[in-house]
Amino acid sequence: MENVVILGSGAAGYTAAIYTARANLKPVLVDGNQPGGQLTTTTEVENYPGFPDGVDGFALMDAMRRQAERFGTRFLSASAVSSQLEGPVKRVTLDNGQTLESRTVIIATGASARYLGLPSEQALIGYGVSACATCDGAFFKGVPVAVVGGGDTAMEEACFLTRFASEVIIIHRRDAFRASEFMIHRATSNPKIRVIWNTVVEEVFDPAKREVTGLKLRNVKTGEISNLAVKALFVAIGHRPNVGPFADQLETDSAGYLVTHHTRTRIEGVFAAGDVADSVYRQAITAAGTGCMAALEAERYLETLGA
Repeated sequence: MENVVILGSGAAGYTAAIYTARANLKPVLVDGNQPGGQLTTTTEVENYPGFPDGVDGFALMDAMRRQAERFGTRFLSASAVSSQLEGPVKRVTLDNGQTLESRTVIIATGASARYLGLPSEQALIGYGVSACATCDGAFFKGVPVAVVGGGDTAMEEACFLTRFASEVIIIHRRDAFRASEFMIHRATSNPKIRVIWNTVVEEVFDPAKREVTGLKLRNVKTGEISNLAVKALFVAIGHRPNVGPFADQLETDSAGYLVTHHTRTRIEGVFAAGDVADSVYRQAITAAGTGCMAALEAERYLETLGA
């Protein structure tokens, strides 16, 4: 029987592991499908406190992992596929066939950014293709960039990028945005933003150069093909919280994110931290903060059990 099982290995999961391990709770951390989380796809992180010259995303996550390991965290290279969370004993079944039993579970499985699914796009993630303007916008000062999407997130990303880019081009597959009127007005009234309607991205140039040099576009009404010279592509078509093994047992909001109160879920002894429960901020530092909160909540819960 474990005291703490942590599901997910991004900033939230690693921070929860550091805190619970230092409390001598001997946590087990299940890596998940992407060890280190989304930050491992970012080549440079400039907004994480303590690194005035920036830090490589993979290196930051590796340092967190080693810190958690130093205090006694055990790691399993697997992913959760199902769970039974009700009752004093929580059971989590992994894709390797193993079932973990624990008094507490911290869910830090994150949220996966939705991408277009183009091979050229996937090859350039972290090299000019991004799903986070707050994370990567500052790398593209004085150059044109593109944003794909039509919702509030796309409008917010585009407006934020005008702080750095020389021009922001929003590419939308329809002839009207689905964003709120306020966000539409805010974006379209900005002189640095222009819109290309009824258009989809067919290809991102140039994977061979390991940098974005432009986009191949297709007008969905006319079929016309054109090229657009930009230095970055920001995909803003939403995120998908990774709640599959738990969604039928825990409360989720309209977008599918876990609902928490100070990281506590509706089931005693089950906590959620990071992007799996955060549809608003989605930053490494906020994920780490909630990982700390979840660890402290788990520790307090275990104290009530006399564990």
